[in-house]
Amino acid sequence: MNELIVGLAGNPNVGKTTVFNQLTGLHQHVGNWPGKTVERAEGHFEFDGTNFDVIDLPGNYALSAHSIEEIVSRDFIVDGDSDVIVNVVDASNLERNLYLTVQMMELGANIVLALNMNDFAKKKKHYIDIDEMSELLGFPIVEINAKDKSGFDELIKTVKKQAKNPIDSSRKLVYGDELREHLGELQEYIEKDSALSDLPSIWTAIKLLENDEIIREKVENSDNGSQIMKEVENVKKHLRTVFNEGSEEVIANARYAFIDGLIEECIDKPEVDKPTLSDKIDKIVTNRVLGIPIFLVVLYVMFQVVFTLGTPFQDLIEGGFDWLGEFIVAVLGEGMLSSFLVDGLIGGVGGVIVFLPQIVLMFLIISLLEDSGYLARAAFVMDKVMHKLVGLHGKAFIPMILGFGCGVPGIMATRTMENESDRLLTMMILPFMSCTARLPVYTLFIAAFFTAYQGQVLFAIYLIGIAVAIIVAAVLKRTMFKGMSSPFVMELPTYKVPSLKGVLLHTWEKSKGFLRKAGTIILAASIIIWILSSFPAGVEYGSQDSVIGQIGTAISPIFAPLGFGEWQPSVALLFGVVAKEVVVSTLSSLFGVAEEGVGIAGAVHSLFTPLTAFVFMIFVLLYVPCFASLGTIKQETNGWKWPLTMVLITTVTAYIVSLVAYGVGLGLGFT
Repeated sequence: MNELIVGLAGNPNVGKTTVFNQLTGLHQHVGNWPGKTVERAEGHFEFDGTNFDVIDLPGNYALSAHSIEEIVSRDFIVDGDSDVIVNVVDASNLERNLYLTVQMMELGANIVLALNMNDFAKKKKHYIDIDEMSELLGFPIVEINAKDKSGFDELIKTVKKQAKNPIDSSRKLVYGDELREHLGELQEYIEKDSALSDLPSIWTAIKLLENDEIIREKVENSDNGSQIMKEVENVKKHLRTVFNEGSEEVIANARYAFIDGLIEECIDKPEVDKPTLSDKIDKIVTNRVLGIPIFLVVLYVMFQVVFTLGTPFQDLIEGGFDWLGEFIVAVLGEGMLSSFLVDGLIGGVGGVIVFLPQIVLMFLIISLLEDSGYLARAAFVMDKVMHKLVGLHGKAFIPMILGFGCGVPGIMATRTMENESDRLLTMMILPFMSCTARLPVYTLFIAAFFTAYQGQVLFAIYLIGIAVAIIVAAVLKRTMFKGMSSPFVMELPTYKVPSLKGVLLHTWEKSKGFLRKAGTIILAASIIIWILSSFPAGVEYGSQDSVIGQIGTAISPIFAPLGFGEWQPSVALLFGVVAKEVVVSTLSSLFGVAEEGVGIAGAVHSLFTPLTAFVFMIFVLLYVPCFASLGTIKQETNGWKWPLTMVLITTVTAYIVSLVAYGVGLGLGFT
C-alpha cells in the first residue's frame, strides 16, 4: 500500500483541527515533537489504496523564529519529509490567511490550498474565482466544508495527485523589481555555499533580511558566511535608502502587496463590507459594560445545566454500584476479599466514576463554547480586567480558561506567551482555575449540604477561583514578576455552529482522559488507601487505629483552625495531591460504601457542617495542584524551582483564604 505524509497548516481558528478530526476520526494520537515541548497531533486514514499519515501543525500566523510553534512548523515543512502541505484557509479572511501561505511558498512547499468557511465568504458577498487564483499561485485549490466534509474526496484526490507531481511554489512569487533583484543577488552567494543547500536559497535570503536569528547563526557558521553576511548588510542599507524602511518592513510590505494583487485579481467583493452577524454579536458580547456580566451568565447557566442534567444519571450509576457492592457481599460474605472489592475498588474507583455524567457535561459545554467562537471572546473581555488589575494581557486568560478543563493543557498553552515573566506568572496562578478533577469533590458536598442551591454554590466556587487568581497575580506581578507585559493581538474567529462530530470527539477525548485516570492513578491510590485502612491486622476497617487513621490523626491539627480537624478529611487532602479525584476516592473508601443505607453523601454529615463543607471546597479549589500539573511545570521550566514555588504559593493561599472564609462565616452566624 502506498503511503503519503501530509502536513496540515493554517492560522488559528480556520477549521484546521476540524479537518484533521474529520480525516482521521479516532485514528489519532498526541505526543511531543522530537526534542520539543510542543504537542504533535498525528493521525492516519486510508483512501483508495493509499495510507495517509496526517500531521496537524501548530496554528500560526507566520513562520518566523518568534515562538517554538513557528519553528516547529517551518522545520517540518523544510525537513519533515512531507509529501504535501494542505494549507487550510478561511475564505472570508483571505488577506490575513494568505500571509502564512506566502511564507510557505517562500519555503518552496508542495502546497494544496483547502478553502474552508466559504459560506461565511458568500454571506459577506465575497466571490472567489478559484481557477484564476490557482493559476496565479501555481498550485491547486479545493473548496471544502470542514463541518460536513463536503469537498473532502476531491481534496484527498488532489493531495494524492500533487504528491506525484510536486511543485516549487516559490516560483510564482512576485516581490517587485527592486526587492527581487537584490534577493537574486543574495541567492547567488547562498547557492555557492554547499552547507546552505538544504534550504531554498530564496527563503534563506528573505530570512537573513528579516534578521532571523536561527538562519543568521547557520549562515555565519558556513564556509562563505562572512561574505554572505557582508552582502546582506549592503542590501539592508540599500533598501533603507530606497524605501526609507528597514528590510523587515520591506519584506512584509512586499508580501502584502503580492496578496493585495492576488485579491484584486481573484475576488469580487463589495466596496465596503457590511457588518456581519459576528460583528453584530460582538457589539454586545464584547461590550465593555455588558461583556463580563454576559460571561458570568454563561458560566452560571453552564453550572446549572451540569447539575440539573447530570444528577439523574449520577443517581443511576450510584445505585448500580450500591447494588454491585451488596451482591459481592452476599456472594462472598464479610471478609478481606469482599472488603477489598467493595471498600477498596468500588468505594475508591466507583466513588469517582459516579460523577462522570457531570464531568462529561462540563467537557461538552466547554467544547461547544470553544468551537462556536465564544471562548475567544471571553478571553478578549477579560483582557481589560487582567491588564488593569494585574498587569497581564488577556492572552494569559486563554490558558486559564483551558484550566477549567485540565491544568496540564492550560500550562502547556502558556508557550504562546512571548514574555517569559508573564508565562511563569500565568503558570503560578493556573491551579486556582478549578479543573474538572475537582468537580467530584464539589458535587459530593453540594449534593450533601446545598441541594436547594446547587448551581449557585458551584458558580460561587468557580468565581472564587478566578478572583483569587487575579489577586495573587496582582501581588506576584508587583513582587516576583515585575516588568511590562508584551502586547498582542487577540484573534476573534467568526461565530459558527459547532459541528456535532467535532464537539463529540473533543468531549470524548477529554472524558477518555478522566476514565484513563480512573483506571490507573485513582485505582492505584484506592488500593493503597484500602491497604492502609485495613492494617495493622485486626483493626476495624478505616478506623482511627488503622495506618491511614494514624496518619490522618497526626496531620489533622493543621486543619483544625479551618473547621475540619477530623482525621478523615485531613488524610483525604493528603492523598488528593496525587489527583484531586482521590479526595472523593479516599472518603468513599473509608465510609462511603461501608455506611449501609447512608452512602458517602450522608456520611459526610458526621464530619462537616454547611460552613465547613464550603470552606473544605475552597481549600480543595486552591491547594497544591496534582502531580501531573507539577510534572508538566517541571518539564516546561526545566527544573524543580517553579513547581516547588507553585506548591508554596498555592498551599499558603489556600490556607489563608480558607481561614478567612471560615472566620467570616462564623462572624455572620453560619454553622
